[in-house]
Amino acid sequence: MKSASHFAFFDEGSKKEIRRAILKAVAIPGYQVPFASREMPIARGWGTGGLQITLSIIGKPDVLKVIDQGADESVNAVSIKKLVHETTGVELTDRTQEATIIQSRHRIPEVPLTEEQIIVLQVPAPEPLRNVEAREYVTKRLHAENEYSGAWLMLFEQIMKYGKTATTADHPVYVNDRYVTAPSPIPRFDNPKMHQSDALILLGAGREKKIYAMPPYTDVESLAFEDYPFTVESFAGQYCHLCGATDTFMDELIDPETGATIYQCNDTSYCIECLNAKEESEVDKSYA
Repeated sequence: MKSASHFAFFDEGSKKEIRRAILKAVAIPGYQVPFASREMPIARGWGTGGLQITLSIIGKPDVLKVIDQGADESVNAVSIKKLVHETTGVELTDRTQEATIIQSRHRIPEVPLTEEQIIVLQVPAPEPLRNVEAREYVTKRLHAENEYSGAWLMLFEQIMKYGKTATTADHPVYVNDRYVTAPSPIPRFDNPKMHQSDALILLGAGREKKIYAMPPYTDVESLAFEDYPFTVESFAGQYCHLCGATDTFMDELIDPETGATIYQCNDTSYCIECLNAKEESEVDKSYA
């Protein structure tokens, strides 16, 4: 580990201030807590909110996993892992089961999380009412008054135009029967994973200077009308061309050799583990 003036990059005062915001966010599920977002050695919009949370809560015994839209080895994920590792020396892993802290951009892992884990989601736009109201002081008042007709109106307009809700990601959720919240740009497929999650979910928006949380075992329901229920992306009849999985969120690809459409698990580490397990099973069968 390279020498650093402070463990985990920040001075202790900065980490304490961010931790206080996190504690308030956990105490009031779904509420956006303002915080003094720090300058980071990466550009705003590249995960500074999530990174500030991770650097403030991480300790020497922790094991860190960082993913970017399902991939462990994207430029963004690798850069964040390098910064955290060089300023803390903590162990890194690609396996979801081994991690105590998972920082993610736009995905929740396929492997179910546990009580011993924290997932930190990077958030570009934390305000679910921003599309209907540009003024911050007005959205604060709407949240305080539990006035979310604007969010319902957005969904209603989509149904009128497309015959269904058309949110492909960042579909708003109702947290603890109180706050309408942006879940970060995760696909609809991942929204149900937030409901009664065993793990603590922390969300950070560095550019917007907001932190919010979904504590373990909190009700998190996706907004939907009774006659137009919430649905997730369907991959019925499809399977991952690498590992054969049928119950994961998949990327649609084009086979360069045949030109045919193929599917592949978006969660790369999950796919690799399934593929390894499949190969081991085949080897065991060959010896049987």
